[in-house]
Amino acid sequence: MQVTKTVDDTRAIIKAWKKEGLTIGLVPTMGFLHEGHASLIRKCREQNERVVVSDFVNPTQFGPNEDLAAYPRDFERDSQLCESLGADLIFHPEPEDMYEDPCAYVSIEKLSNNLCGLTRPIHFRGVCTVVSKLFHIVAPDRAYFGEKDAQQLAIIRKMVKDLNFDIEIVGCPIVREEDGLAKSSRNTYLSAEERKAALCLSRSVARGKEVIRKGMKTEVLLAEMRAVIEAEPLAKIDYVSVVDALTMENVDVIDCDVLVAMAVYIGKTRLIDNFSWQLPQER
Repeated sequence: MQVTKTVDDTRAIIKAWKKEGLTIGLVPTMGFLHEGHASLIRKCREQNERVVVSDFVNPTQFGPNEDLAAYPRDFERDSQLCESLGADLIFHPEPEDMYEDPCAYVSIEKLSNNLCGLTRPIHFRGVCTVVSKLFHIVAPDRAYFGEKDAQQLAIIRKMVKDLNFDIEIVGCPIVREEDGLAKSSRNTYLSAEERKAALCLSRSVARGKEVIRKGMKTEVLLAEMRAVIEAEPLAKIDYVSVVDALTMENVDVIDCDVLVAMAVYIGKTRLIDNFSWQLPQER
């Protein structure tokens, strides 16, 4: 497995692979890898002849009061995991390798106006910018993203379509701990008491699935899910929403495929979770 720090070194390796006619998959990450990331790398390994993992804490997607400095990092552990999973290359740049007095950014309208975009107004501009840069640097055939970040996945798919990237975007299911908590690098911020309290998110998801299967109204679904979270004293709701799975706009009536998503603070740590619901197909 190779490790590169610069854009030029990475491109040189990619060009050599392209000359051989090899298919290339990309797994973009911010490092501190866990089983959720591992599932993306495994899927990438299954579908491509070369696997590239980017390991970069992207500063442009963090707001001024967010956790950029405290975001967990352990590149040695990340490297060991990637090598054990058969990755061929880790691209691990420094911020100055990716951004030098930047004036150009990639923004997306509408899909970023709701959910996480409401309280993190620059977040998705940063995501779209860094992912676009990675797509240009690596030129992958396929790129892999987790469904836990469902709004991000929808935005990346729309960006790829609108900007005519010749890349297949592959979404991979949420990976959970044995007790149901969605895997996240930010789980390491939680104290033992907070870790237990964080289970209110997965309990809320489970309750939401029960309610939506019964065909209850949207307001009932949201009330039931919020009640589960609000029963936990350490939890503070950022949002619990039902949105159109394609447009990310709120829906009052579930007459389309929807995303049911939440962001919740457990102490100072902001966690997200979600589930998707497809309308039953008519026979």
